[in-house]
Amino acid sequence: MAHILITSGPTREYLDPVRFLSNASSGRMGAALATACLRLGHQVTIVSGPVPITYAESARVVDVVSTDEMLTASLTVLPNCDGVIAVAAPCDFRPRNYSVQKIKKQPDQDGMMLDLVKTPDILSQLTVAKPEAWYVGFALETETGLSNAVTKLRQKRCDAIVLNQPETIGSHDAAVRLIDKSDQCVATYHGTKTIVAQSIVDWIQTRLIIGSKGTR
Repeated sequence: MAHILITSGPTREYLDPVRFLSNASSGRMGAALATACLRLGHQVTIVSGPVPITYAESARVVDVVSTDEMLTASLTVLPNCDGVIAVAAPCDFRPRNYSVQKIKKQPDQDGMMLDLVKTPDILSQLTVAKPEAWYVGFALETETGLSNAVTKLRQKRCDAIVLNQPETIGSHDAAVRLIDKSDQCVATYHGTKTIVAQSIVDWIQTRLIIGSKGTR
């Protein structure tokens, strides 16, 4: 059986001790994917940002906060893994400067400009670090979804991309399209995240785990 790394949940990039940049990712899809993998007998390690849910007890969970921490933890786990499901929603940017004191609103202040810098691209670094593993990424798009997902699949050297909708964030349900290395949508799934995750993992099991790696 395979050892599968799942990145899950959001990351947080703090401006000061009480404020941060993040998103509404709940970790539910990551949890559902982990449960589906465990049911097939696979070993699962989850690298997770802060989430309000609980993961399966039989999965190993590594808790992180920032995007840098998620990258470091994932690279640490990766050498022992056969494949990666990157469902996390890490922040793409972080504040250039961190204030050790709470940023106070001044009486004459109408607004505030944030100077942001890029965070590392976790999935791209993982595929470079261990190219012989298989990789399934997630893409959440608001426009030209299929073409953007295909671009992400190619750039990040993935074996498949799951195209998501914004309504999925924080929800108990999902409607997704799965795109493989042919650049075509090869499956569509909708329903609860439990049902969708099981369908995704069944596809991974058939095409990437049982299937010959020589055809990848």
